[in-house]
Amino acid sequence: QVQLVESGGGLVQAGGSLRLSCAASGRTFSSYAMGWFRQAPGKEREFVAAVRWSNGFTHYADSVRGRFTISRDNSKNTVALQMNSLKPEDTAVYYCAVRSGGTSSQSNDYNYWGQGTQVTVSS
Repeated sequence: QVQLVESGGGLVQAGGSLRLSCAASGRTFSSYAMGWFRQAPGKEREFVAAVRWSNGFTHYADSVRGRFTISRDNSKNTVALQMNSLKPEDTAVYYCAVRSGGTSSQSNDYNYWGQGTQVTVSS
């Protein structure tokens, strides 16, 4: 089993930046990807970004491409999401997730999830 813990959420003004971090522990897969999803109240969980652990290959949602950057730290077994030029529509609970295999934008493909961290962007 894998445990994921997110941190770094908070309140920020539009145009500002936040850096989220996800720490993984426990048994993981031999080949896996880690991703970030977000969910606002009453809305579907939405893909944000993902990284393939073996080579650092990344995928981004169109809505965040050019503003957000996902990265991995192999030695610390963590994944970060650097969020720049934040918009009010970025407001959501952000979740870290892990899956066996390569990157995917589908939430159902992921096996383990963190508890989430709140990101609020004010106008």
